[in-house]
Amino acid sequence: MYLHQLKRVRVAVSVLFFILTVLLFFDFRNTFAPVAGSTLLYLQFVPSLQKFIHSTTLGAIGFLLVLFLTMAAGRVYCSTICPLGTLQDMIGFVVRKRRKHALFSYRKPGNALRYSVLLLTALLLLAGSNILLNFLDPFSGFGRMMTNIMRPIALGVNNVGAMALEQYDIYFLARGHWAAMAPFSTGVAVAMLLLVLWLSATRGRLYCNSVCPVGALLGFVAGFSFLRIKIVQESCIGCKRCETVCKAGCIDLAAKTVDMSRCVSCYNCLAVCANGAMQYSRRRTWGRGAAQNALKPDRERRLLLLHSGVYLLGIAGLAEAGTTAKTVKTIIQSKPTVIPVIRTSPVSLPGSASVAHFTATCTACHLCVSACPTQVLLPSVLEYGLSGVMLPRMNYRTGHCNYECTVCTNVCPTGALLPLEVAEKKITQIGVATFIRENCVVYTDNTACGACSEHCPTKAVKMVPYENPLNRLLVIPEVTADYCIGCGGCEHACPTKPYKAIFVDGNPVHKTAKKPLVSKVELQVESDADFPF
Repeated sequence: MYLHQLKRVRVAVSVLFFILTVLLFFDFRNTFAPVAGSTLLYLQFVPSLQKFIHSTTLGAIGFLLVLFLTMAAGRVYCSTICPLGTLQDMIGFVVRKRRKHALFSYRKPGNALRYSVLLLTALLLLAGSNILLNFLDPFSGFGRMMTNIMRPIALGVNNVGAMALEQYDIYFLARGHWAAMAPFSTGVAVAMLLLVLWLSATRGRLYCNSVCPVGALLGFVAGFSFLRIKIVQESCIGCKRCETVCKAGCIDLAAKTVDMSRCVSCYNCLAVCANGAMQYSRRRTWGRGAAQNALKPDRERRLLLLHSGVYLLGIAGLAEAGTTAKTVKTIIQSKPTVIPVIRTSPVSLPGSASVAHFTATCTACHLCVSACPTQVLLPSVLEYGLSGVMLPRMNYRTGHCNYECTVCTNVCPTGALLPLEVAEKKITQIGVATFIRENCVVYTDNTACGACSEHCPTKAVKMVPYENPLNRLLVIPEVTADYCIGCGGCEHACPTKPYKAIFVDGNPVHKTAKKPLVSKVELQVESDADFPF
């Protein structure tokens, strides 16, 4: 009877993982994600694998635990830990409640497609490109859905509720910053959500067994799992109840076999079988014929094992929202600026160490994008090149990087952003401000501004006297590169349009800036005077 309870345990665990993962993306106050993010995402396969490859630390072996778990009990990761898998199960559950006829049936395995996708993903990774992994990784795909689709909706509900409660002097809810739209990334997220909705409603877990590289790899490992689901021929009456609830379509009643490489360990078959014909037992308890059949050579699997071994040994925007009006000085230009901003390198996030490390490690899950309190992070298009599509980038038109904020480095699950202490972050130079005099209103309109200097936390931008044709007492920006950390406060505050008069050019490899000079104010006190304080 205990086999019938496995499904309930699996559902409870999967719902818990799902809710906690969703909370990471809906944490508007950044109280949960920075503290629990790394622990909760420890067992997410691709983020853990990426972190291990580029750091080789014991704290990044979550993917190995998943592999051991799969070898022992099948694809438990796909049914309990993967949030995209749980989302598909939820969709399927709703659809089944609305349908009266059988939903699933046995399908022939599409090994050629899923193993080809896995092999191509591995080869691209060996070539230094994450593009296919970024698009197909289930956790990253789920993260983009949450960040680009669901979080804006939840944020809108939160802000409307906060404004309504404020009318009654209730401040339980805090308003969150509206995120800037990233059309390309949002389009990709919507397309993937529609694909998952359609496949889940009509074909169950076909996505996991056709194009998901994690599903293909774990499916290969599950083919040799110690605990397996099998059909006891003497007890089976051919009622097909197990087949109709198998979302993976891997139960072949005609041959009385279960394809463990496609089974996602949902245990639906164990729960519905009334005759005890579905068993979950050790592999060695099989009969001789079944054992021989299980050990039959599979050319596709051997080929996959070969290339996977080589891989593991070989490695040990478009339209953007406008600026925030509260932080930008209101200055009307006499004419639009004409000199374009040309960056020699994109500005990668604090903690990424270098653009090369960031593009090689980040999987575009967008957890940092959702967690950023100033919304300075936006998904890229081609700023990092073709292989860096949808990776987060610093977009100073929508915000700036807070001087003392390290939230993004605390939530990153892949190791693309290395942890930074606040003191270290304050001198990490991700880029350097560049001043274009011909775009500045001080130069073009002979009018005072100074917005860039006012918003510079390190005083790398200071105002110096400016000789002008009208002989006005004006000052103009001057940049001291050694003190600049590339936070973008100056660029975000600059009021000129369409091109900024000051912008941050990224450092391909991050540097260390000098600590800003702090001027000491000496107070002259006359000791003989009354009340010398």
